[in-house]
Amino acid sequence: MLEDTRRRVRDLLFLFPAALARLGLVDRKKGSEAFDLAVPVMVTGAMRTLLRTADFFMVSLAVGDTAVAALELGFQYYFIPFGLSLALTSGTISVVSRFKGADDHVRADLAVKQSLWLALAISVPITVVGWVYAEPLIDLLNDDPETVRLGAVYLKIVMLSVAFRFWSLVAARALAGAGDTRTPMYVRLVTLPTNIGLNAVLIFGLGPFPELGVAGAAWGTAVANTAAALIFLALLLSDRFPVRLRLGGRQWDGEIVREIVRVGAPLAGTRLARTFGRFPFLFILGALGTPVLAAYAIGRRVMLLALMPAWGYATASSTLVGQSLGAGEEEEADAYGWQTLRIALATQLLIAAVIFALARPIAVAFGTDHVDLTVDFIRMFGVGVGAFSVSRTMRGGLRGAGDTRWPLYGTVAGTYLVKLPVALTALPAGVVAVSVAGVTVDPGFGLGLTAVFGAILADMYLRATVNTVRFWSGAWRRVAREAEAGATGAD
Repeated sequence: MLEDTRRRVRDLLFLFPAALARLGLVDRKKGSEAFDLAVPVMVTGAMRTLLRTADFFMVSLAVGDTAVAALELGFQYYFIPFGLSLALTSGTISVVSRFKGADDHVRADLAVKQSLWLALAISVPITVVGWVYAEPLIDLLNDDPETVRLGAVYLKIVMLSVAFRFWSLVAARALAGAGDTRTPMYVRLVTLPTNIGLNAVLIFGLGPFPELGVAGAAWGTAVANTAAALIFLALLLSDRFPVRLRLGGRQWDGEIVREIVRVGAPLAGTRLARTFGRFPFLFILGALGTPVLAAYAIGRRVMLLALMPAWGYATASSTLVGQSLGAGEEEEADAYGWQTLRIALATQLLIAAVIFALARPIAVAFGTDHVDLTVDFIRMFGVGVGAFSVSRTMRGGLRGAGDTRWPLYGTVAGTYLVKLPVALTALPAGVVAVSVAGVTVDPGFGLGLTAVFGAILADMYLRATVNTVRFWSGAWRRVAREAEAGATGAD
């Protein structure tokens, strides 16, 4: 009975790529393969985003806009190790997919172990820093004492689960590189609803539990991260999945580690560049007022739901491009990259249109005192969904080939040469004026939200252009050949 239901649901879902193929928008076979790999990642990503959105929704109802602003600031610091884990595991999916494409299953398993050691080496020091310096870190971004206090409470607690979050992503990306995106989805189908339930109980103090507010959101997330990590550990220690974590035997392989780091380091730079660039951007929003910061936080969480297909299709593109290259089929890798982009855009623009149309009732549901402001942010992000889809999917294809430098260049240019300079013009004159060699420099023009919206959209479209041009150039093929030659020489 359950199997029949799954089959019917699957058949219903696959009407979408079939319809696109009939319209001539995608190749039926390649579009279906990309869709098949992407859907589980979309479900996982959507649930993760729903969790974060639910956090903001519940905290908004329980405590108010000040707590929402605090949650946004605390989450940005938590996003540093989260972004690093995504970067590291981008190296994992790239290496595992190529080893699997070449039928080198032993080295694919060894890559999982190398990723785990790297994850521990990165995550443990970050946890210590986050715990010890939580309040000073939040204080850098905001001068409201209550916002700082609540943000520090959230950050200290949630950072306790960083190592567990790292391992969960290592396991999920390793499975995806081997072509299994369903198992991570099933794990998240268990742990993410648990996370939401824990957060609700602890934020509002339901039943015998105390009302913890922002701290409740942090504890719920920390417990769920730990549970997910333990489940993934049990799964990969078994012999029932396409990759395994083998505790015995060889513990270190310098060539595999170097390749994981080579692929992951530029993406780590990409993540860090975006994250550190977001801090001064949040400062600008805070200078425009706590309502602006809170509206941005809510709007961004809502629109991330529309952006979830890009995560799925980026993973699909990495897997399909990487496995094709591992099998020595460069033309197939190129075709998979472009076909995945086509179905990604078709999927994501439809979802974005729905959220754009429902922006007002969504904003009202959050209970914010600034509905119109929140609606404006939701709709502005909607305009950028297409650019995000292109940027992320093309980055996935480049990642599958091990070519990750150009996404870094696009991020640095978009963040520091476009987004921040344009956003500074939102401030009134005199707010950030500085004197350099006796000359006063004042970027403030008082353009307000017009400049903020323009900054966000210009950044997104620039990154999309850079990644697309790089994939179109075909230079990633040379990068993949050089990486393969290095690995062969090492053997």
